Amino acid sequence: MNLWTALLDVLILLAAAMLLGALLERLKQNAILGYLLAGTLLGPNALNLIPNHKAVTGIAELGVALLLFVIGLEFSRSKLRSIGAIALGGGTLQVVLTTGLGLYVGTLFGLDLHAAFAIGAIIALSSTAVVIRLLVQRSEIDSVHGRNALGILLLQDIALVPLILTVTILAGKGSPIDVVWALIRAMGMVVLLTIALYALTRLAPLLLGTRVTADRETPVLLVMVAAIGSAWGAHALGLSPVLGAFLAGMMLAESPFATQIHADVAPLKTLFVTLFFSSIGMMTNPAWALEHWSQVTGLVAVIIFGKMILITGVVRLFRFSLGQSLATGICLAQVGEFSFVLAGQSRQHNMIGEGIFELIIAATVISLFATPYLVAFAPRICRILDRRSVPAGRAAEPEIHEDRIAIIGYGPAGRRVAEELTKDGRALIAIELNASSIADAQALGIPMVVGDATSLQVLKHAQIDSVKAVAVTIPDPATARRITEQIHALAPDLKIVVRARFHRFRADLEEAGACAVIDEEMEVGYRVAAEIRKLL
Repeated sequence: MNLWTALLDVLILLAAAMLLGALLERLKQNAILGYLLAGTLLGPNALNLIPNHKAVTGIAELGVALLLFVIGLEFSRSKLRSIGAIALGGGTLQVVLTTGLGLYVGTLFGLDLHAAFAIGAIIALSSTAVVIRLLVQRSEIDSVHGRNALGILLLQDIALVPLILTVTILAGKGSPIDVVWALIRAMGMVVLLTIALYALTRLAPLLLGTRVTADRETPVLLVMVAAIGSAWGAHALGLSPVLGAFLAGMMLAESPFATQIHADVAPLKTLFVTLFFSSIGMMTNPAWALEHWSQVTGLVAVIIFGKMILITGVVRLFRFSLGQSLATGICLAQVGEFSFVLAGQSRQHNMIGEGIFELIIAATVISLFATPYLVAFAPRICRILDRRSVPAGRAAEPEIHEDRIAIIGYGPAGRRVAEELTKDGRALIAIELNASSIADAQALGIPMVVGDATSLQVLKHAQIDSVKAVAVTIPDPATARRITEQIHALAPDLKIVVRARFHRFRADLEEAGACAVIDEEMEVGYRVAAEIRKLL
């Protein structure tokens, strides 16, 4: 194969992905869908304009390793400890239940245990890249369902590594003793690889000394050596290359250079992720999907509604309202990008046949195309359902106090408001969904209502119409607007001060009934200018 011919194929694919991604963004869709579409159109099953598609797919596999390396950078030990119950407990339960359900249904349709497990594991993962990007674009990453989705997605990303390991071991198809021995051997290799990577990632910065921060080229080289070297090392030990890259990222996440490493690798990640999604599109066989449209449609419906119902039930176990739980389930009701990695491994090891592989790829791509519409629909259904229900978490009935000021949202901003107003001797009441904030409020002698302030019942329970003023410190703009609208409808003359995280939402909040809007972007500008004046 000519190197320049393969390079031309990569160039054509990237150009098509760039054009279609930009077009879909202009149509207010996600650019990743454009990357998928570019691969589908140019791939061997459509126009066949990429003759060296296997070489492009091989390059894209390097992108998967790099993507896992970046995800590993997000998972330092402190970050893992900070993941909440919904992520650790809910995410684990979701992956286990979805895999188990896929295993059960697969055996009902006559598949062997290995194939059924592979299908369950493939369906268990949702799309971190697409969902997080959509939530950020819609400014909903700080909403309740946004935080829940983020936590579960992070756990799914962690679960990818043991799932790939399990699929690789099961592909051996030996006796139970052979499988156990293979698992012990694999775990030993993982420990050996972890120790080696730990030593290297600690030794390299010491050897490089201050050049790591002074020389801009050195950290980039360190990143590439760590990412590609760890992937190769894992492959040499008979493990998944993505496992090695993930572990290397986790090791470097503990170093003081993690932030700069993350920044240095970001452009490369964008390049490889674009290639990765485009290569996924090249796997799609439109003719096969049209010929088997009933099977594809049926599987898509089962995936979307099955995952939506299962994740809703899991989130409800953690005492979130029905609307918040269903919104989380809707956001995660698709099959993710890393499922293609599992599907490729399963086909490579002959765990699933070509027909099942084509069916899974087609259903996965369609579910990804449906994701922007699902994420857009999620907050609407949340609002509709939560208007009709009262959240489970409640505090004692607050006493009426006409001079009391209500603080909605008791995060860092809300606590700061409370500390300042307490100095003035003001009587306060807090409304916060996170029950772990109760102790902080009690330390200042502030009663707290635990509940979702977007619910009219919670506001009535807190007797919001009897307070003197309200401070809404919720960072999520859409949630802050809903809360402001509810308060204004309940008490039109009440003074409402609202935090606006982004300047573009200021007019919306004022229209919703806010008397004053604290524009974070404007305030930062004022403070920076003031500090510069001071220094000069």
